[in-house]
Amino acid sequence: QVQLVESGGGLVQPGGSLRLSCVASGTIFSTYTVAWYRQAPGKQREWVAGITSGGSADYSDSVKGRFTMFRDNAKKTVYLQMNSLKPEETAVYYCYVPMRNIWGQGTQVTVSS
Repeated sequence: QVQLVESGGGLVQPGGSLRLSCVASGTIFSTYTVAWYRQAPGKQREWVAGITSGGSADYSDSVKGRFTMFRDNAKKTVYLQMNSLKPEETAVYYCYVPMRNIWGQGTQVTVSS
């Protein structure tokens, strides 16, 4: 049974940075594509970024150039480095493994002065 646990969220000022982590347990994590999604209050969950087992990452247009997703398979962890954060990016950020349709519990990111 795959379990995903996100961490690293918090309160940050506009223009600031945060690094989110997603740790997997109970599976051969390195073979899976992993994605980050986010859901703002009153809005649908949206895809933010994804990374293949080989480490190739892709990003939504809204975060391209500001966010970086990378993975450490030895630690069964994926990361989302978020720079130049905007208030409208306040949301709960979720880690997701599409192949297994498994979500983490989410971590809150609040961008506010």
